[in-house]
Amino acid sequence: MRLSGFVVLLLIVLGNLGFWAMMNRPQSGLPWSGTLNSVSFSPGRADDDPTIVRKLPYMDEWLLPTRAEMDEDLALLAGKVHQVRTYSTLEGLDQVPELAAKYGLKALPGAWLDERLGRNEVEIANIVRMVRDNPNIDRVIIGNENLTLHRLSPEQMIRYLRKVRALLPERVKISTAEAWAIWLDYPELAREVDFLTIHTLPFWEPGGVPIDNALDFSKRMVRDVKAQYPDKPIFIGEVGWPSAGRNYGLSEPSLVNQALFLRNFVNWAHEENLDYNIVEAFDQPWKVNLDNTASEKHWGIYTVDRKPKFSWINPVLEFEEWPVQAITATLIALLPVVWFLGKWKTLRLPGKIFFALLVQFASTLLIWTMSTPVIRDVSPGTGLMLGLMLPAQLLLLIVVLIAGIEVTELTWASKFKRRFTALPPDHIKRFPKVSIHLPCYNEPPAMVKLTIDSLMALDYPDFEIIVLDNNTKDPKVWEPVKEYCESLGEKVKFYHLAPWPGAKAGALNFGLTVTHPDAEIIGVVDSDYIVDKNWLRGLVPYFEDPKVGHVQAPQDHREWEHDLFKEMINWEYAGFFDIGMVFRNEADAIIQHGTMTMVRKKTLEDAGRWGEWCIVEDAELGLRMMKAGYQSVYVQDRLGHGLVPDSFMAYKKQRFRWAYGAVQILKAHWRSLIPFKQTGLTTGQKYHFVAGWLPWFADAFYLLFAVASLAWSLGMIVAPRYFSTPLPFFTLPTVGVFVAKIFHHFFLYTTRVDCGLKRRSLAAIAGMGLTYSIAWAMWQGIFTKSTPFMRTPKMANKAAFTQGFLMASEEATLALLHYVAAIAVLIPRNNFTDPDVRIWSLTLVVQAMPFLAALVASLISVMPSGGPPQPVHSHSNAKPEAAQ
Repeated sequence: MRLSGFVVLLLIVLGNLGFWAMMNRPQSGLPWSGTLNSVSFSPGRADDDPTIVRKLPYMDEWLLPTRAEMDEDLALLAGKVHQVRTYSTLEGLDQVPELAAKYGLKALPGAWLDERLGRNEVEIANIVRMVRDNPNIDRVIIGNENLTLHRLSPEQMIRYLRKVRALLPERVKISTAEAWAIWLDYPELAREVDFLTIHTLPFWEPGGVPIDNALDFSKRMVRDVKAQYPDKPIFIGEVGWPSAGRNYGLSEPSLVNQALFLRNFVNWAHEENLDYNIVEAFDQPWKVNLDNTASEKHWGIYTVDRKPKFSWINPVLEFEEWPVQAITATLIALLPVVWFLGKWKTLRLPGKIFFALLVQFASTLLIWTMSTPVIRDVSPGTGLMLGLMLPAQLLLLIVVLIAGIEVTELTWASKFKRRFTALPPDHIKRFPKVSIHLPCYNEPPAMVKLTIDSLMALDYPDFEIIVLDNNTKDPKVWEPVKEYCESLGEKVKFYHLAPWPGAKAGALNFGLTVTHPDAEIIGVVDSDYIVDKNWLRGLVPYFEDPKVGHVQAPQDHREWEHDLFKEMINWEYAGFFDIGMVFRNEADAIIQHGTMTMVRKKTLEDAGRWGEWCIVEDAELGLRMMKAGYQSVYVQDRLGHGLVPDSFMAYKKQRFRWAYGAVQILKAHWRSLIPFKQTGLTTGQKYHFVAGWLPWFADAFYLLFAVASLAWSLGMIVAPRYFSTPLPFFTLPTVGVFVAKIFHHFFLYTTRVDCGLKRRSLAAIAGMGLTYSIAWAMWQGIFTKSTPFMRTPKMANKAAFTQGFLMASEEATLALLHYVAAIAVLIPRNNFTDPDVRIWSLTLVVQAMPFLAALVASLISVMPSGGPPQPVHSHSNAKPEAAQ
């Protein structure tokens, strides 16, 4: 066992390191060792921002680069480039030609033109002065992408070009800069310039261009312009690729993509003797305000700290610090893997491999998520979203690991430590008196009579039945039950409690006061159950062990076989009793549920009776008895069959009550669940009472994320500048919860629950359909102290078809909003071709699944039944679905 554990550990560590190494393989391309022709020169530093045109009260200077900083930058570029291109003559940039001349650099100044006529005149006057004062200027660019961005008309640009030409000496050539396609559409503009300045940026082409096609696309741009203007010199005024930021359609920014694209382009350009300018020399953080992709600030071949981003000769790594990521992910996973493999002495080798892989996957995913802002350099809005979603992702990973522990334990444990079955009828030697309490509220008399009949038929010599009618107002409902009880003799007692506080717990506490003094065991059965005659004989003997506080048999159901809704929720319930309760029983941490349960009377009294403050008094009492040191026994044998809820609304309300009650218990007993604190609970019990309800908290965050996703999607549509497309890893809390639930459900249902694929699928729909109800209960439970006890009605008539929509109206609304949002985010230009937008749209569709499941389940609940009820049978004897 030790050897297999060590081998698994070694394989997981090596596999993880290998995965990181594979994902970060160095990329090679054509090397370049010459001097670059030209680069765009924006000398702004990390704290500079030319868009801010006033002094800040806490600063002594403008948010612009100083002359000394520009001089330092040009000295850095000397010997590496022949020329620098600027775009404006303001903000100190008129000094660039003079400073560039010191280092033997040519200057290509530009005059920025836009709708501001006064500024345009200043720019033109400055360009004329700069040409006069700097002989290293032999050409200028007037205006930048004014037609591309619809700032000025062709006629306006032509007037400006003619005006500047008249003011400059003939030796100076003139042009304006436009996207390559603009020149093809406006030959009249081409006639006004001495050379064509074309911008060839495949990254920004509509829909984006994949990096593998980027160089060919650039070649086509140049070729098309040359073909139309064979006699005009062409200057490729901008060519480049961002090293980080957000995807633009099919264009993906990355350091490797930037390096290899530029290296390949420069080699090609020098082979073709092309005149080109790389955009740009240095990253410009202030440009993040220019678009919503966070890519504009990452076009530099140097960082904002003036460090080269990549080698022009050697292979390129996207993230050189990846070994730190890999080692950190390994170390985070190492401790829990070693601990669990050491604890699971009975775990078979496949289980060890499965769980170790799962832990390593979770650790790697966590490190990858936390590293994303460093690698991608996300926008402030995305960073804020990351900060909010990281706790949700951590919760998701914990829930996935908890589900993984359950899958591992129930699938690959070689044996169960605590497995109990109903004992044979002749096994019992002593017959302690049992007091069976039957609480009911506004229940159909015929149904309650059937339950009483089944109890009267118990094969046990010494028991009593106490029927506790709790606040039923209509005498026509409770009086027939009273009369029936009176007809059965002294063995059955009936009490009508009205008015009576404490709901079901209050009635049960009253029942303790009228219980026969000799009774040692209290049995509780819901009023819709038909009980097996050997219930008491099979379970009472377990109380011979004085450490046993309560014995629990599963809830099972009847009369569901020809009703599709009842069938689906019947099998959804079965999953809890065949999976969750079996798993919890291994740690003596079962949930006590208030039917088909037996409790030692003294234990119940010592623990403080049923808690009337809690709407799940049964589970809360079970926890208190465990804190007092008593053990539980859970048998998987079906010894009683009740009725499932008749409508989706009743089903929702029941699960709402359970979830709300779980929060009540956690709020009341959280100190007892603190690890390493002596509270009477074992470590395993603490774990299960927290871990068992944690998925419901995940549902609560799922709902929160769903609402936030709708709000964010609205922002993407109406204010795209401030609401960028969420990065793919933001989909993890949604898609991750969905995928984890589906895998956990179908895997364990296949191995643990005796039903076919159809019924597993129906159970999955039913369980998913409760997501909203559970989430809402959890949030209410967190922020409120109590809620009214909600009875689950039985034997109700089918609701009208329209009620199917009304019972799931909130879920249907959420589903509809998600589908509308999923379509709407794809409508804006280029969004449909953007992989990130498509992933987000798909996420919205997936996110709607639980809400759609609720609507489907609700509509099924109002469908007509397929036939009369069939005889009761247990799950263990159910025939395979194909045979039915």
